[in-house]
Amino acid sequence: MGEGSDTARAGVLAARASFGEELEQLEASARAAVDIPAKVRRNPAKSVGIAAGAGFLLVGGPRRLFRGARRVVFGPPEPMPKSMLPKEIDKTLKGLGSDGEKVRGTIEREFAAYLEQTAPARKERDLSAVSAIILSALARPLIERFGKQLIEQLFATDNAAIQAQLDKVRARNRPAEVESTPPPGL
Repeated sequence: MGEGSDTARAGVLAARASFGEELEQLEASARAAVDIPAKVRRNPAKSVGIAAGAGFLLVGGPRRLFRGARRVVFGPPEPMPKSMLPKEIDKTLKGLGSDGEKVRGTIEREFAAYLEQTAPARKERDLSAVSAIILSALARPLIERFGKQLIEQLFATDNAAIQAQLDKVRARNRPAEVESTPPPGL
């Protein structure tokens, strides 16, 4: 065997050792990132805050706050009317006559007159709906940013926890390590 093959072999062994160490470090980092009980023990107040924020987002807190603010600004929604129940509608339709086409024409004319009469009120309602949509469009990026920060803090790792996990992994893997002497014949 030549000097070049010995150099190549040494390079492969060094790369293998480096890969093994990087794999151990990755495993330790993953364990530290997922070790939620340890994070809670290290920072209980922060953990409670993160859990409260996640719960707030989960139960739809921003939506509820937005609805409450909308009620404060625009007032409570109008209650549903108690008139025009199906029995009353049938009674009114029968009172219009028995000619279907004539009844249809009357209903269409009355409905067109109603639409003209209520157009200003509908336009005012549409304006409030548009303002609510614009408000929600402005609030959504803020809510998304808060959620992303919450997730980042939840899965953030600190170097001490990673090092502790790395030490545990190395200690566990030491007995199973294979000696890095070259096999005969290479």
